[in-house]
Amino acid sequence: MLTIRSGEQVHTLTLSKRKQLTLAVAGVAGAAALALSLGTMIVGQQETQEQLLARQTQVESEAARVASFREDLTKAAEDLQRRQAFLEDMVEMLPADVIEGDDTAADQAATETSGKAAHLSAALPEGAALARVEQRQLALVDRLTRFAEARAAGAERAIRKLGLDPRAVVAGARTGQGGPLERLETGGDSTLDRQFRKLGLSLARMDELESALTRIPQVMPAEGAMVSSSYGIRRDPFTGEAARHSGLDFRGAIGAPIHAAAKGRVSFVGVKGGYGNVVEISHGNGLMTRYAHMSGFKARVGQEVAAGDVIGLIGSTGRSTGPHLHFEVRVYDRPVNPRTFLENASQLLQQARETEA
Repeated sequence: MLTIRSGEQVHTLTLSKRKQLTLAVAGVAGAAALALSLGTMIVGQQETQEQLLARQTQVESEAARVASFREDLTKAAEDLQRRQAFLEDMVEMLPADVIEGDDTAADQAATETSGKAAHLSAALPEGAALARVEQRQLALVDRLTRFAEARAAGAERAIRKLGLDPRAVVAGARTGQGGPLERLETGGDSTLDRQFRKLGLSLARMDELESALTRIPQVMPAEGAMVSSSYGIRRDPFTGEAARHSGLDFRGAIGAPIHAAAKGRVSFVGVKGGYGNVVEISHGNGLMTRYAHMSGFKARVGQEVAAGDVIGLIGSTGRSTGPHLHFEVRVYDRPVNPRTFLENASQLLQQARETEA
């Protein structure tokens, strides 16, 4: 029974048990709905806070990533500057047409071996510009390395054709060297940096071999003179017996100029037994040329001479039957045939210099 008061009137409502149960269920359902709604609102607020926290974490992570990229980009730019300085030092050793050549053939190789700048180009706009510089550098390194290796191989073949050992020539060229260590700075120790160092070594080998070639006798020591006696076994002009002749004799007029056969340093000026007045020039790598029977000297000990420089005058001093130049080429004091050098060295040197990668 349910009593309802309205003003001074009182109404009594009697509900059956079934209706009472229905109202109770409805009340409970309403309360549950209200509780669910409140729960949903609370959960929604919690989810929003979690999303905001996640978003904030993501933003902070992206910011850190960008900062890291920019730090890497700065390092990549510094590496490129060091490599550029390295290249500027190297290109002084090479012809302009090689440096300014077409990079097309090397572009693919450069792309495949790109460094840090190329990897950063996808993350930051600034990286794309550095990547292009990096690719041009790699293309140039590839072209210069191939050129230097081809030139070195050409010089090595020329030295072998002259009967000399390129390994001994290079080893000899390194004697009498020194100075403080100044490493070539190219960045780090990546594959890319090793390519730069390979270029440096290739250029150094090319320079050593080609420099050795220029020090090999290649200029006629007596211009226009006739060879009056060859290298090898001959009849001695004084005894008439068979004897060894360790050089070439060039017949000429008294006072005619004698020229250095290659660049080098004058190591002896004076009288030497049956040779008479002698000038000797050291060309490095155990190579020496001797000029004998002079009537006058035009060089002094320690003087640096170039191929073709006048070092003396033809005469007939010492054991001689008339005015001529006796010319010898010696390798570690062992006489070798000068014809091999005088007839072939100049042409072989020119061929080696014209070698293309």
